[in-house]
Amino acid sequence: MKKTKATIDVERRIKEDFRYFLFLIWKHLNLPDPTPVQYDIAQYLQHGKKRSIIQAFRGIGKSWITSAFVVWKLYCDPQLKIMVVSASKERSDQFSIFTKRLIGEVDFLQHLAPRADQRNSIISFDVAPALTDHSPSVKSVGITGQLTGSRADLIIADDIEVMNNSATQDARDKLSEAVKEFDAILKPLPTSRVIFLGTPQTEMSLYNVLAERGYDVRIWPSRKPSELEIINYKGRLAPFILELETAVGCTTDPLRFSDADLEERYLSYGKAGFALQFMLDTAASDANKYPLKLSDLIVTEIHHDKGHTEYAWSTKKDLQYPDLPLVGLAGDRYYRPMWSSEAVQPYSGRVLAIDPSGRGSDETSYCVGYMLNGYIFCPEIKGTADGYSDTTLRHLANVAKIHKVNEIVVEANFGDGMFVQLLAPHVNRTYPCTITEVRHSTQKERRIIDTLEPVMMQHRLIFDPRVIIEDEDTTRNDINYSLFHQMTRLTSERGALRHDDRLDCLSIMVAYWNSQMDADAAVIRKKQQQELLDLELQKFIEEAGGITASTDSWFSSY
Repeated sequence: MKKTKATIDVERRIKEDFRYFLFLIWKHLNLPDPTPVQYDIAQYLQHGKKRSIIQAFRGIGKSWITSAFVVWKLYCDPQLKIMVVSASKERSDQFSIFTKRLIGEVDFLQHLAPRADQRNSIISFDVAPALTDHSPSVKSVGITGQLTGSRADLIIADDIEVMNNSATQDARDKLSEAVKEFDAILKPLPTSRVIFLGTPQTEMSLYNVLAERGYDVRIWPSRKPSELEIINYKGRLAPFILELETAVGCTTDPLRFSDADLEERYLSYGKAGFALQFMLDTAASDANKYPLKLSDLIVTEIHHDKGHTEYAWSTKKDLQYPDLPLVGLAGDRYYRPMWSSEAVQPYSGRVLAIDPSGRGSDETSYCVGYMLNGYIFCPEIKGTADGYSDTTLRHLANVAKIHKVNEIVVEANFGDGMFVQLLAPHVNRTYPCTITEVRHSTQKERRIIDTLEPVMMQHRLIFDPRVIIEDEDTTRNDINYSLFHQMTRLTSERGALRHDDRLDCLSIMVAYWNSQMDADAAVIRKKQQQELLDLELQKFIEEAGGITASTDSWFSSY
């Protein structure tokens, strides 16, 4: 049947602008007209960069829009090969099924339906005009499935990051490595593209990592952010959102969600959940999820003999350390003390904490801690991959000597006391002092947080800036070994960090002083109670008149 000029003109307009195609698909699905936000996402899908990331609030329909985009691409060029990847095979199959149904149900797309001699399953199908090829027109696969061996002009990564595959550092590393396979799958053509759709879970989200690898990120939050909130998006907000003439805090898509509806969801999800799912703002989530903050520390030079008896903490901008290497989360900084007392005193105690390791990838870490007036000073903390070698043992003995420690505390996690037996001869030769083992039976992550968070929040933990510089110098090859990277990425989830040796060692040292302070406090309380008891007894005797000065002297002489 010969096409009319009007039909040809309509087809031309549909192929030139995906938004026309989207309008027709929405009509077929008996949906209201696409909203301005949906049209803006559609335009970015069509004209976005070769490597793109779309982050839009829950319920906006980004997966449906992208399914329509996949069909439109095949409508424009049936020879394209498209791969759909999701966190699970089931999720990617749902995307593929929806795409296949559109082809089969929409009148002007039915010429794309697979022929009898072509692939025609929910996980892999061809479109009728496609030439014979090893790769199907559309293929769906889970991120942990068989990615190798495929080729594609367009890769759609739809919600490949979920809590199950991003909760721990190991899981995040595996996911990050898995998506690198996309570069091997993608055809080396100027028109080839990778498009991610998703919602970030944390500041360490894969989507933020990909942004650092050169991916272009567009974010459509559900509410108009304030000028202060805009900073959190790091220049990734869709221009459409910035140009909206709506009030701050009001819905960005009133045709989809009213302000009242969003308020109900805010109350249901809670502040952190709403910030993630509807505002795509990771800052609030990170503040709640990662309890240990660099800004809670006091950073100042530590003298090896004496310390100031009191400090005042502040996060005023002029107290920031501008030159120290920062590995914390966005906005987290190191700060000098606002004030320190003129009075200085010798430290009341010194300890060397050691977290031993074997010969694996873990470090043997050590941490020196001084105590004065309730403040814990950390002049040195490092790690070594030499395990329990003589070089390491000699070095630890020398560290004890340099810092004149009163006691060495070793975590009993190696050889059931063997490390202490190996260390003792070196300590006895170099600097004889007490060596004590400590044991732990609680979950490591929670134990570390429970030990460090109260001390840090009270701003009682003080670091010398040289510790921060040396930590960065000794972990250039792998930031996962950095104390301050470990500190700011720790969560209460088991296995949250790939390496936690230096942070664990710091917590051993702080726990030692906590127990000493608790013991000192118990002695002080007991002494105070005895003094009160003596005072009450003396008062009773005086009031009863039972013992006078003369009778008291008589008892003394008896």
